[in-house]
Amino acid sequence: MTVGRAPGAEAPANSRDLKRPLVYVLLSLGLLIMSAPFLWMALSSFKTPSDLSASPPVWLPTEWTLDNFRDLLGKLDLPLYFMNSVIVAVLVTVSNLVFCSMLGYALAKLRFVGRDKIFGLVLGALMVPGNLMLLPLFVLMSKLHLIDSYAGLVLPFAAGAFGVFLMRQFMQSIPDELLEAARMDGAGEWYIFWRIVMPLVKPALATLSIFTFLGSWNNFVWPLIATNDPDKYTLPVALATFATDPNKAGGSNGMLMAGAFLVVLPVLVLFIALQRHFTQGIATAGMK
Repeated sequence: MTVGRAPGAEAPANSRDLKRPLVYVLLSLGLLIMSAPFLWMALSSFKTPSDLSASPPVWLPTEWTLDNFRDLLGKLDLPLYFMNSVIVAVLVTVSNLVFCSMLGYALAKLRFVGRDKIFGLVLGALMVPGNLMLLPLFVLMSKLHLIDSYAGLVLPFAAGAFGVFLMRQFMQSIPDELLEAARMDGAGEWYIFWRIVMPLVKPALATLSIFTFLGSWNNFVWPLIATNDPDKYTLPVALATFATDPNKAGGSNGMLMAGAFLVVLPVLVLFIALQRHFTQGIATAGMK
């Protein structure tokens, strides 16, 4: 006796097969829309003035050229500003990885009086707009005589509430039994933190690295406020100052596009290098 298949039994599978190409098309369209400004900027940095002023606009350069980069290097001390941005962004990123991980570990795995209240303060800090802190930070840095210094650019962002929250949520997924077994074997908290916990949270560290480096690298308002000496300008501030100076930029959109491309390039390289860990960190953060 043959058992007949219920009518419509294959409908869910067929429906999934039909929806999958539609999802791919929508995702590809979204990717194209989001990446179009970056592609336009990158391609424009290699265009000649005639291509930049063409009407209607042309996407691909009719003649590829590096003149925009040469002119930018000739009129702007790009290596100095690039190095300033690298120093500030790297120091801010490293300090966030260390301090946010320490506080996240304490809030996730250690028991002490006031732990929940401290975590509540961290959550409250996430709700405070960063622009509200600019004036108090400037007054504090002025009192400490840290204006026009790398310390004045780094210390206000050495640890962030988002980083503490991210690391705390990720570290909660580490089994308590693993840490208790290490304590029973005589391991101290520093050993547990550096040798056991930190290797297990590499995806979260990669995620925090990208977010922190991106935020510090693109930070414009605070370096503009905290630096009066042009030799301490970061790359975004230097490019903005250069763009508003008619004696230097001279309305050259090609040079501005080349400068913007150089600003974005390090972050893009970092994201590609840490993409696997970044995706894993986003997918598993907060899971327990």
